[in-house]
Amino acid sequence: MILWQQLLSFFRFRRDPGSRHIELNESLHAALMNLADREQRPAEQIQADLLAAGLAQHHIRDELWQCWESLTPRERDATALACLGHTNRQIAARLHISVETVKTHIHNALTKFSLHSKAELRLVFSEWDFNAWDIPQQ
Repeated sequence: MILWQQLLSFFRFRRDPGSRHIELNESLHAALMNLADREQRPAEQIQADLLAAGLAQHHIRDELWQCWESLTPRERDATALACLGHTNRQIAARLHISVETVKTHIHNALTKFSLHSKAELRLVFSEWDFNAWDIPQQ
C-alpha cells in the first residue's frame, strides 16, 4: 500500500475516498484527455494502462537495484567502468588488478543480472550515471 501512496503523491493524484477513481491535476488531466483522443480509447483505460506501466517500471528498477546491491564492491567498480565503455584492459589498469580478475568480476555481474554480454549490461544500465567512476584515480 505504501508504494501506491508514493505513486499517487509523486504524480500529485488525489484519491477520491470510497471510489476507485483518481483525480488528476489540470495538466495531467489535459494530457490524459489528449492521449485518449489521439488513441480513441476511454481515458479510464489509458489511465489504468499508464499506472500499470509505471508500477511495472518501478518494479524493474527495484529488482535492478537489488541485483546491484548483491555485487561486491569490486564487481560494482568493474561493472560501472564497463558501462562507461572501458575495455577489460583499461578496467584492470584503473583498478590495479589483472585482466583475468576483471573478466571474473564482469562474469559474476553478468550472472547475477542473468545477462550474457557487456552490451546487454550497458543496455540494462543505460539510464544510470556512472560518471563518478570515470574520475581519474591518483
